[in-house]
Amino acid sequence: MTTETNETTYRIEPLSPETWPAFDAMVQRHNGIFGGCWCVWFHLDDDTERGPGAEGNRTFKKQCVDGGRAHAALVMDGDEAIAWAEYGTPAELPNIHHRKQYDATTSVAPDYRITCVFVDRRHRRQGVTELAIKGALDLIAQAGGGTVESYPHDLTNQTKKMSSSFLYNGTRRLYERLGFTYDRPKGLKNCVMVTTVDPA
Repeated sequence: MTTETNETTYRIEPLSPETWPAFDAMVQRHNGIFGGCWCVWFHLDDDTERGPGAEGNRTFKKQCVDGGRAHAALVMDGDEAIAWAEYGTPAELPNIHHRKQYDATTSVAPDYRITCVFVDRRHRRQGVTELAIKGALDLIAQAGGGTVESYPHDLTNQTKKMSSSFLYNGTRRLYERLGFTYDRPKGLKNCVMVTTVDPA
């Protein structure tokens, strides 16, 4: 998928062993993301699967990518990854925030969930978050489609502005623009949004 935004042409590539170097470079540019998490927290049921610290997270993430257990839509600017949207099945991404509340209010598990969106600091506020999420939905369609959940921040009734660096999965309004439907609250300032993706 190729998209033109502000006279810049971006394309979507799936996270894979072939695109790992571009993903790796983007995360390294941002000191491992959120204190060296490497976006592995959502993969983990417990901490015994990974080694200590940021390097342990990086190694574990690469193992997941190499083993086909980590999926993401990378927004590419030339050879450089500038954003990603992590997605996967609940089996691949079992760990979500407010999980006890979520499990208590869930009747049917989704086919996929989008758990984290990150944009390179040099490309923020340019619509790239939306491109990354659309890219994830396109890749899900290519994989056969299904029900997709995401868990963005619900700022509907919040008057104080939140820094974009804390919006690790976008906002409710963004997902509404992309056709998601509000399902229920999750935690204090998050919610469950749902859409159905047709197979490509």
